This record gives sequence, structure tokens and C-alpha cells, in this order.
Amino acid sequence: MSRRETKTERGVVTEDTAGRETRLILWVILGLNWGVAAAKLVYGWMTGSVSMQADGIHSSFDGMSNVIGLIGLWVAAHPPDAGHPYGHKKYETFAAAAIGVLLFGTCLYILRNSYLHWRESVVPEVTGLSFAIMLGTMAVNWGVMTWERRRGKALQSEILVADSLHTASDILSSLAVLIGLAAVAAGYPLLDPVAGVVIAGFIGHTGVLVLKEASQSLSDRARLDAGAVRRVALTVDGVRCCDDIRTRGMARHVFMDLCIHVDPAMTIARAHTVAHNVEDRLKQTFPGVAEVVVHVEPEDHG
Repeated sequence: MSRRETKTERGVVTEDTAGRETRLILWVILGLNWGVAAAKLVYGWMTGSVSMQADGIHSSFDGMSNVIGLIGLWVAAHPPDAGHPYGHKKYETFAAAAIGVLLFGTCLYILRNSYLHWRESVVPEVTGLSFAIMLGTMAVNWGVMTWERRRGKALQSEILVADSLHTASDILSSLAVLIGLAAVAAGYPLLDPVAGVVIAGFIGHTGVLVLKEASQSLSDRARLDAGAVRRVALTVDGVRCCDDIRTRGMARHVFMDLCIHVDPAMTIARAHTVAHNVEDRLKQTFPGVAEVVVHVEPEDHG
């Protein structure tokens, strides 16, 4: 397997193929998200429902996160250069982190609107169409979330996984809107801004999850278990010991370096071959590994 390949549920695809599919998914979801947002915002504004407006804003930010994701993927697709010898892949992680920050901004905006509607005692108009719009948009979001999460995991795309969490929070917030609308229809208008606060809580929680995942790449957290890497390296003929194992990077683009110890009497040419065999074996075992640096030491080296 070459170092520019990634394994998916359907087999093995190149990095370029994975990037193209990720971009296509984001373009499709962008159109769906903005269609859903428009339906909620327009009708929420017409009826004065703060919870529907808040949910519409949430959905519109789903679209904004798609745009951020597309920009991040475009930059990440650039090949390594003199200023970025390890490539530009982390720009995808930066885009995922930006989505998390965007979620927190949405959370604060909705909390402000909920407070203003509570203070001014705004009573929204609730009709059968209100419930139809919310149920329809929830069905669309459920399909989007399921597809995006499945492909995100298969392609090991941080952006798609982050965006699927964003969409999942949209479904939960829509459920809160439905409960709020039902409460208003039953004569409890105060619960409409309360539903807005609940939505803000869902969005804030999702923002934490997105930033937590992005931080694993940005902080160079170990991506593979050192013990598992060691066991694979020791299966290569000529390797007597393996230590100083380090991994970092994205889930589908991992950089690894390690040290192997060989027989002190081994020739340089043979040691070089053993190192290459270790590199090949590790890439075959861990498909997300993009590059392996193998240091060779004699077994009795102090």
C-alpha cells in the first residue's frame, strides 16, 4: 500500500479520491442545510417563535460550517512545500476547530434572543404548519447526519465527523422546539424561550466535542498505541528490539518515528533493508500511516 492511500469500508482509496468525495458530500449538505434553515427562519419570523428562529439560526450555521469545511479541505489538499514540508493536512483540523468556535457563537446569540423574548413576554403563533415544518426538517437532518457520520468515519475525515455532530445537535434542538411549540399551544408561552435556552445548551455541548477532537491533532497527541506498533515491528526478521515510538497527526494521516535495534554485526546494507521492511509492515498494518522514520541502532548501543 502506498503512503498516499486510505482504507475505507469499501476497500482502499487514494487520498485524492477521499478528498473529492468529502468535498462532494459537503456541497450536497450545504444546499440541504440552507434549505432547512430558510424554512425555519422564515416561518419562525412570521409567527414570532424564538425557538424556531433560534433553530433556524442553528441550521444556517450548519451551512456556514460546511463552507468553512470546504475552504479547509481546499487548503489541506495543497502538496508539501518548502514552508510546509509535512504538508497542509492540519488545515482541515483548523477548519474543524473553527466549526467548534462557531457553535459557541451560535450558543451565545440564542441565549440573548431567549432572554429578550422572555423579558418582552412575546407570545408566538403556533399552527399545524409549525409542527409540519419542524418534523420535515428533522427528517432531512436525520438523513444528513447518518450519511455524513458514516462517510466521515469511513474516510477518517475530521471535518465530516465534526459536521455530523453539528447536525446531530440540530436534531436535538429541533426536538426542543417541538416541545416548546406544544407548550405554547397548551397555554404556556414562557416555555418557548426556555426551549431556546435548551437548544443553546445542546449547541454548546456539541462545540466542546468538536474542539476536543480537533485538539488531539493540534496538540500532537499520540495517534497509535505504542505497544501495538512495537509488536508489529518485532515481527520483521532482524529486529531484536523496538523503542522510542512516537506518532502524531490526523487519524488518516499519521506520522511515525521509532528506533529499532539490530545485530551489531549486521551490515549497513542489510540494516537498511530491515528498516524498509519495518516501514512497509507498519504501513500495511496501520492504513492511516503516511510516513515512517526508522532509526537503526546496534543492539548493545548505550
